[in-house]
Amino acid sequence: MYEFIISTQDQVTGYKITKTYGLAYGNIVRSTNIVKGFFGGLRTIFGGEIPQFTQVVQEAREHAVLKLIEHAKSMGANGLVGVRLSTSQVMQACSEIVAYGTAVYVEEA
Repeated sequence: MYEFIISTQDQVTGYKITKTYGLAYGNIVRSTNIVKGFFGGLRTIFGGEIPQFTQVVQEAREHAVLKLIEHAKSMGANGLVGVRLSTSQVMQACSEIVAYGTAVYVEEA
């Protein structure tokens, strides 16, 4: 048996979609705290990866995907297909991460 299926593809190998519930989404708006923002800002002077910001963005993506799964489950779905992530800047040092996809019910083929 399977738990929850999530895929960026429109179909999942080995499963058939038996019901489509429609659009599901999860979003979060995150900003960095003062300390991370300060040290991250200093890193921009020298170039390269800014680990402080990478960590914040990674956590925000994970949180948005968890919210997406919760929304799909609340619709009765046991899977998501066509999952995508989108990021936009809301204001300086504040970004929105949106995870979205089609909520579906799948069964083993």
